Amino acid sequence: MKTMTCKQLGGACDKKFSAYSFDEIADLSKQHGMEMFQKGDKDHLKAINEMMALMQNPDAMKERFDT
Repeated sequence: MKTMTCKQLGGACDKKFSAYSFDEIADLSKQHGMEMFQKGDKDHLKAINEMMALMQNPDAMKERFDT
């Protein structure tokens, strides 16, 4: 089983996601992000916008997750 935090995935908090694959963790993180978006959580909204900007540049995205 693997565990990652919201922050490790580019998010804004220390919520932990545990699953057997990265894809499952990504799904849990996405659900969490959607919940925080619906609540209007400012820290998460900022993190979501930053991640969306990173996704526009594959090199920046790779660099973010290689560190």
